[in-house]
Amino acid sequence: MFFRNARIFRFTRPVQMHAGQLEEKLEADAFKPCGPQELSRQGWVAPLGKHGETLVHAAGGYMLICLQKQEKILPGPVVKEFVEERCEAIEAEQSRKVRRKERDEIKEQVILDMLPQAFPRNKRIYGYLALNDGLLVVDASSAKIAEDFASALRKSLGSLPVRPPAVEQAPAFTFTGWLQETIELPEQVTIGNDCWLEDLSQDGGKVTARGMDLESDEVRGVLESGMQVTRLTMTWDDNVSFCLDEDLGITRLRFGDALQEKLDDIDADDALAHFDAAFSLMTLELSRMIPALLEVLGGEDRTAIVEGGPVFLGVDMGEQAGDRTATAIVHDGAFVCDGSKVDALYPAVAEFVVKNGKVSVSSIQRRFKIGYTRAESLVEAMEETGVVSKAANNGAREVLINYEGEALA
Repeated sequence: MFFRNARIFRFTRPVQMHAGQLEEKLEADAFKPCGPQELSRQGWVAPLGKHGETLVHAAGGYMLICLQKQEKILPGPVVKEFVEERCEAIEAEQSRKVRRKERDEIKEQVILDMLPQAFPRNKRIYGYLALNDGLLVVDASSAKIAEDFASALRKSLGSLPVRPPAVEQAPAFTFTGWLQETIELPEQVTIGNDCWLEDLSQDGGKVTARGMDLESDEVRGVLESGMQVTRLTMTWDDNVSFCLDEDLGITRLRFGDALQEKLDDIDADDALAHFDAAFSLMTLELSRMIPALLEVLGGEDRTAIVEGGPVFLGVDMGEQAGDRTATAIVHDGAFVCDGSKVDALYPAVAEFVVKNGKVSVSSIQRRFKIGYTRAESLVEAMEETGVVSKAANNGAREVLINYEGEALA
């Protein structure tokens, strides 16, 4: 279970969530095959495939998840042939030309007719959450695939405060400086044999150097003409090789012999143990490498990262909070708690009240099928945490915050 790519997302504030809570959220969007008339569908599947059933594989504080996409394969030439046949039949029978709009409608109908017989193609995308490191890492060859993965996870959780990491100076500037020797090459980095250069002016060209000595006169000449290095292959600490681009995307990821030798010590017949060992070795190596890599690229720009209390991503805070104490607020669509003991239903009840903009003991009883005493206690807890006001003389209360966590005037 070694990733071949690593697209990195940085959590913009601390997040807390355990594997059971993540599992519960992903179950609502578990993968189901395409229906007869569906062209594509996606959902979460067990990372261990046939060797596991859970949607989250947790080890060493890291949580591995897998998004499966299924698409129906309809060969373009076949669709075109059927469309042409139908258009020709209409023109012959009705002595008129089929216009573009009608042709498009015929094409849509042909696709619908062919979908039930189309072959499905499945693709799996893996990613893991390293909450202690503040990272989400996705095994994706392109930024778009990684963004789609993050969007699917955001939909399942209700909130996902992440963004690609940023560094203090442009990576292309650093790559170019390493090759021109105007910036000292870090001791952990060994330059590879491939690089991609680009003239960043409006009409600039591109040059690809593969399998070359990047310290050669030919490469130096291209650099002196004003081109900058936008992608570069390298080996990190003699143990991990990869290609790094100017957007900090890692592709062609390969782990060295030291990790492979450790993996070889595991019984190859025990698929689960082998998978678990590979995942643990990989995550530990990447957890050491990623922060150090960002540092040698000029240091991480953390201006968009909020320090402070953790966000609980749409999970049951009462179960998670235990004996925690503090105030509940709403942030990025997720309730954040650091106050007194919290009823397990508190997050769901508070979300229900804030979304509806009104509160009553009876409505909470009906919605959550609980007794009067518990519902009343939940309302009092929301009063203590500033979600609702004190009861007026007539017993009515007002909701004091909106769903973005802002106080209402």
